[in-house]
Amino acid sequence: MAKGYWIARVDIRDPERYKDYVAAAKLAFEKYGATFLARGGAFTELEGKARARNVVIEFPSHQAAVDCYNSPEYQIAAKIRQEVADAEMVVVEGV
Repeated sequence: MAKGYWIARVDIRDPERYKDYVAAAKLAFEKYGATFLARGGAFTELEGKARARNVVIEFPSHQAAVDCYNSPEYQIAAKIRQEVADAEMVVVEGV
């Protein structure tokens, strides 16, 4: 079974409140077997408009990645994130 990956590009507007998002999202990430492969850090903008923070999270499957996003646990966190950051997020299936 192919793994699933969240790819998120984020600009944080309120760093202090973003900590609340991170704490709330942890529950969903643990429940769905998330492993962080990239979480912020240095990046090189090659094409298009980059955001300040880039995150790649691996899940056991594409479905687990989608289920994590749609879970009640993550939706609580997502509401916080949407108040304090701008983001694009996709789930992609691994090869």
